[in-house]
Amino acid sequence: MLDIKFLREDFEILEDSLKKRGTKLNFSLQDLKDLDQKLKYLRTEMSNLRESQNKLSKEISVLKKDKKDATELVEQSRNIGDEISRLAENERGLDSQFKTLWYQLPNILLSDVPFGSDESQNVAVNYCGEPKDFDFDVIPHWDLGKKLGLLDIERAGKVTGSRFSFHIGFGARLVRALLNFMMDMHRSDGFVELWPPYLVNEASMYGTGQLPKFRDELFKCADDPYFLIPTAEVPVTNFFRDEVLMDSSLPVRFCAYSACFRREAGSYGKDVRGIIRQHQFDKVEMVVFCRPEESLNELQFITEQAQKVLKKLKLPYRVIELCSGDLGFSSAKTYDIEVYMASSKNYREISSCSNFTDFQARRANIRYKPKDSKSRYVHTLNGSGLAIGRTLAAIYEYYQDDEGYLNVPDVLVPYVGTEKIGLTTC
Repeated sequence: MLDIKFLREDFEILEDSLKKRGTKLNFSLQDLKDLDQKLKYLRTEMSNLRESQNKLSKEISVLKKDKKDATELVEQSRNIGDEISRLAENERGLDSQFKTLWYQLPNILLSDVPFGSDESQNVAVNYCGEPKDFDFDVIPHWDLGKKLGLLDIERAGKVTGSRFSFHIGFGARLVRALLNFMMDMHRSDGFVELWPPYLVNEASMYGTGQLPKFRDELFKCADDPYFLIPTAEVPVTNFFRDEVLMDSSLPVRFCAYSACFRREAGSYGKDVRGIIRQHQFDKVEMVVFCRPEESLNELQFITEQAQKVLKKLKLPYRVIELCSGDLGFSSAKTYDIEVYMASSKNYREISSCSNFTDFQARRANIRYKPKDSKSRYVHTLNGSGLAIGRTLAAIYEYYQDDEGYLNVPDVLVPYVGTEKIGLTTC
């Protein structure tokens, strides 16, 4: 949620940000300004009436104390109370209308976000690792996983449906190895581990910005007021909802593993093979709460932290800065990290690291108390550290050899218990 100052004082900044994003609204910003003015008028009127009512109450009290007739003043007070009730009802209705529109506005872009209309205009800022040349045809991860008995997508389709998978034997052990390796690394670098719930309430989804805009992309329980989480960002960010943090506690850095659930409603026909795009997938998430002046440095930190995982796995990757037209709804600035996929010789997103400034904190009401100052909203950030399924897919393709074996990355050997996986190993 935006600071109301962007409507009242910095309107040009709001208009410019929406224009750069290419945001199409089904209402005009003038509608919002008109509603805001009406609400300010109503609230001023109610405040004045309450002041008059309080003054009357004191006068009535004096008259009654002196055993004088206060009938006329009591009637005036009652009439004022009725008028306050009428105005309050109007205020609630207008406030609901205002919030419905206000919650549809995305975050304000940071000034250095590159301008562009879509993902084709994102900016590559760094490449790390030269992809090696294979002297054989690289087998796609879904075929290698099936060949080695590590992955079964067909049976998952029978059990559940499309975009699900079974990981088997050493395939399952690799998933668990990646999970533990990532969590161990982040913890050793100062992150506090959380194991979050996979179901959250509607307020949590509003807090991080999934609602109301992305309702169609979420799995909702039919008979209970819960949603399956699309990412651990939701429960971890809402961990501090409606709280005031001590200044001395900041920054707070959490890392959390979770299964994630997404309907992928708008991705029909995309990545239909393999485990790149699933309805259920595993991910390690980093979430940071910090002072506003720290958030730019924290964005660099979590982006470097996500890269560190890939460096330790010795997987080539690149870092992309998202342009204005491709930036997420809640984000003010985002870096995507894309891992090299050897079978297709292209790069695929494996992490997204974002600075949400105070956008989520305003929605979730997360503040901190500086010394000798009133409370302020924190800045929140998050980043994948990493998406486990996509990391596994990249390993299957990059670490296979011409004899049909899968070599295990060095850092995972202690977790998996073998250096090489073949059909006989499984």
